[in-house]
Amino acid sequence: MSDPAYIIGIDLGTTNSVVTYTNANIQKGTRPEINIFQIPQLVDTGTVEKKDVFPSFIFLPSKHEVSSRALSLPWNQDNQIAAGEFARDRGAEVPDRMISSSKSWLCHTMIDRNKPVLPWDGPEDIEKLSPVEASSVILKHIRDSWNYVMAEADESFRIENQEIYLTVPASFDAVARDLTVNAAKMAGLLNITLLEEPQAAFYAWIEESGDNWRNVVKKGDLILVCDVGGGTSDFTLIRVSENNGELALERVAVGNHLLVGGDNMDLALAYSVSAKMKQKGTKLDSWQMRGLCHSCRKAKEHILSASNIDTYPISILGRGSSLIGGTIRSDIVKDDVEKIIVDGFFPFCEFSSKPVAGMTAGLKEVGLSYASDPAITRHMADFLQSQKKNSDQVMMPTAVFFNGGVMKSSPVRDRIREVISSWNKDAGETHNVREIETKNFDLSVARGAAYYGLARRGEGIRIRAGLGKSYYIGVAASMPAVPGMPAPVKALCVAAFGMEEGTEAVLENREFALTVGEPVKFDFLGSAIRQDDKIGTIVEDWEDEIQELTFVETSLDGDRGSVIPVIIGIKTTEIGTLELWCISKEDNRKWKLEFNVREKGTIDS
Repeated sequence: MSDPAYIIGIDLGTTNSVVTYTNANIQKGTRPEINIFQIPQLVDTGTVEKKDVFPSFIFLPSKHEVSSRALSLPWNQDNQIAAGEFARDRGAEVPDRMISSSKSWLCHTMIDRNKPVLPWDGPEDIEKLSPVEASSVILKHIRDSWNYVMAEADESFRIENQEIYLTVPASFDAVARDLTVNAAKMAGLLNITLLEEPQAAFYAWIEESGDNWRNVVKKGDLILVCDVGGGTSDFTLIRVSENNGELALERVAVGNHLLVGGDNMDLALAYSVSAKMKQKGTKLDSWQMRGLCHSCRKAKEHILSASNIDTYPISILGRGSSLIGGTIRSDIVKDDVEKIIVDGFFPFCEFSSKPVAGMTAGLKEVGLSYASDPAITRHMADFLQSQKKNSDQVMMPTAVFFNGGVMKSSPVRDRIREVISSWNKDAGETHNVREIETKNFDLSVARGAAYYGLARRGEGIRIRAGLGKSYYIGVAASMPAVPGMPAPVKALCVAAFGMEEGTEAVLENREFALTVGEPVKFDFLGSAIRQDDKIGTIVEDWEDEIQELTFVETSLDGDRGSVIPVIIGIKTTEIGTLELWCISKEDNRKWKLEFNVREKGTIDS
């Protein structure tokens, strides 16, 4: 591939996606401009407009809508799947044909994320998509629209030839990151590097601050990045230190994957509006409730982003004989939105608080595994408490940095600062946590991704990071057989927290027995808590601090039942994924472990 002309940042968001770009061929010492790529998309049948934001929604149309060519795009007259603004708005009217939150589905361990299951409750007569395919549809639209606008006159400007930085939640484990890379490859984007979203947002602040960022933070600061998006809440801690007289930044902690965010808030608003409608004699069915959720999302976004809006109209298509062809209308009030969101999702709580876990239902639907407790402040307290296990004292933040559309609301930001400040006082600190102010909560992740590309070339500040979790592989204990009791599984650390991209390691001093020629199973585990484990550490009692991520069931190439002495090789790739290898001590033969989610995996020899 020839040298890229552009560095591109892609925020593949749960609710909205954004693309930025900057010149890759910059003169050293100059400050390059980071631009927003306006994405052409359907905004109505037959109408295409360019927008800064591309809603991450997919609509699977009826045969009539396809045959009428109402979904035609300038680069694809026969387009058969709608994505973007029209998909979001049309999907609110016909919710069982809309795919939303596909990024959140990439983390769902209860399903095969490579199988067509979306929309989850969609009708049987439509051709469904897998979570990986759905993510690739969004990325493919970005690819095609870029090539249509930017590369029509020069093939070298095609997006496939550029340097791309694609963001993921900090809480994404190695499997979800690998699936994201697969979605990008499916969309034809091969030259990508992954970057955590909270870091990207902080990079955007550094870029917009210029040299002034050093006057805002100081040595010893511990910055909590609170990123509440459409589907997830991400917590990251960044420490400010000093290196050779210069301020340095290091990401020191990442929270677990937490499925609570804007989607939950939309549902809470929808239930509130539905309750008021019921009092007036209008009862909504489940189909209408799904449409109402999407209407409430739109209302929430407008109310939180504009200070001069006190009410916002919403409408739901009517059902039943008394409402044929009719529309149910109502209003949502700003005070209600802020009260439901602030008090419901960011309540005051003690620092010792834990997320509330109600009694688990015996049976429940297999849909997205949302957090049982919607109180984000309690999850935040639990995250900060968990860091105490790696330090003699509690790591209390001195500053907080906000990201995500919900954070446009000043009452939400004020509440979070009040809660953290109360924790500081309980811990004997006298200071209130301060806010590191940023200008844009919608475009910052994509802007930061492009800046990160510059920083990797030496034209910006780097945050020292590496792996956000420690990773393990299950190893069966060698012990006599006991009736009715399987051999205990120990957790072998194969990748340590903070292991930086491009790092390779081999466990040369620890040998394992690998069975080939017959079915075997490998367990892949991870932990955001155990940050001190080194490569090669074996943990015997791990259930409270290490979680199962996925597994591989396969039959390795070799003589049936043979046991081969192997060592383990590990590599964190430059693009942000993890590779594991079993290496024979006899003939140096290698097997690469490919973790395919909830399906028979493969090991390449």
